[in-house]
Amino acid sequence: MEGPGLKAAQGVRLLLVDDEPHILQFLEIGLVNEGFEVQTASDGLSAISIAADFKPHVAILDVMMPGMDGFKVCRYLQAEESEIAVIMLTAKDEVDDRVKGLSIGADDYMVKPFSFDELLARIQARLRNHFPGLLGEVRCGPFRIDGRRKEIRHKDEVLELSPTEYELLQYLIINHGLVLSKAMILDKVWGYDFGGEENIVEVYIRSLREKLGDKEHRTIRTLRGSGYRVDLL
Repeated sequence: MEGPGLKAAQGVRLLLVDDEPHILQFLEIGLVNEGFEVQTASDGLSAISIAADFKPHVAILDVMMPGMDGFKVCRYLQAEESEIAVIMLTAKDEVDDRVKGLSIGADDYMVKPFSFDELLARIQARLRNHFPGLLGEVRCGPFRIDGRRKEIRHKDEVLELSPTEYELLQYLIINHGLVLSKAMILDKVWGYDFGGEENIVEVYIRSLREKLGDKEHRTIRTLRGSGYRVDLL
């Protein structure tokens, strides 16, 4: 993915929570060098106390900590700071842990060990989903997303989009390469309490394809029985 340059993300606040000092130090140095404002905590209670004043945009939480674990911290932060994005870290590649983390409100999950570049990419993705205006213009292949203007360009042409079309296309682009089910799209774009039919997604996908000139469905692909995937051409 071609990123917008994280140096432009100064003012973005990150909270790192891990009981391993060397991991905290490594991540803090790297993220500060990328232009982020960073606070660290080595346990859950300290994390909650810091978050109350610091108001982080993204919290990166280790799951296995003594006392209050990452799951409990995630629940608390999501209850107090509804817009915060949460990335969970764990040394265990367990499906149950991932499901539990996502079910209580975590936005992403990474298994240790991981690369610093991968963490940066995950942070970018979460910021684009939760706080698109913070990163200014986001570049993804032929697309340019301007979060401040609520505008998307495709091959340097501004697309005429309704508010819902903008939200849908932004969600698809940001998660390019991933298969997104209709249920996932409805939850993120229309909201979990949407009472309409899943077919509304097909209607909007069809409209986006027309506006993109995607007659052969090479940009927005349909994976039968699974959902949709954007490929950056």
